[in-house]
Amino acid sequence: MLGYALTECAAWRCDAVLGAGSRDADLCDPAAVASLVARTHPQWIILSAAWTDVDGCEGDSAKAMAVNCEGALNVARAAQQSGSKLLFISTDYVFDGQGTAPYEVDHAIAPLNSYGRSKAAAEAGLREILPEVCIVRTSWLYGPHGKSFPETILRAAEAGKNLTVVDDQRGSPTYTRDLAEIIAKLVRSNASGTFHASNSGDCTWFGLAEELVKAAALPVTVVPTTSAAYPRPAKRPSYSVFSLRSLHLLGIEPRPWQQAVAAFVAERKASAASPVPQAAPPGRPA
Repeated sequence: MLGYALTECAAWRCDAVLGAGSRDADLCDPAAVASLVARTHPQWIILSAAWTDVDGCEGDSAKAMAVNCEGALNVARAAQQSGSKLLFISTDYVFDGQGTAPYEVDHAIAPLNSYGRSKAAAEAGLREILPEVCIVRTSWLYGPHGKSFPETILRAAEAGKNLTVVDDQRGSPTYTRDLAEIIAKLVRSNASGTFHASNSGDCTWFGLAEELVKAAALPVTVVPTTSAAYPRPAKRPSYSVFSLRSLHLLGIEPRPWQQAVAAFVAERKASAASPVPQAAPPGRPA
């Protein structure tokens, strides 16, 4: 989902951007990763690939660690060998969700589930291999490519289904188009360290669903419920709101999440009205 947004991002202008995916190199195969990096000689590597099935990770923590941590470290070693800089996509799930104020980048991490633990371990390992690594934590990601909560909500609403949505988890929605622009700006500023990147503001899943159906002008009812009504294998943090201070210090001001939702709905509507086949970038971005 993010990989496609990155390859389609206009901010790269005249840069050469390669969207490499699992068919180009398996993250868990260090030799394949090293070979890909050696062939392409990138100045920057943006590692958006991960196993993001949170409940799947909970059922197979070894695989989660192999892909999300060891796979990331394989990329870091290849970057170190080639002299490439690395930007790693991490997650709000490194936090325990017990906060009541937006999380700063230096807040203590305490993941609740296997997915969060695998990403937290990757962050620590990457800093050891590449002290100048750029780590970008994001949250509640959605976009025009791939499965996402907004797409699920809109499909259900378009089918005329009334919706019951969790209202006791709060976070910062992030549109892939906007995140790709932020990442491009971080690369251009030669950034290192840890950043929190999302659209500005926060809401619950219920609030996000309400905004989606409102933006799409769909006449359905959205009803709030609790997380307890929908038990899942992996615990979710109840509070995942980011402070965007780390971006503000670089002059990056993400737009409000409501504006991003409107842009997503408009793009989706335009694509449905006049579908134009798009050539896929090389490989299969994750």
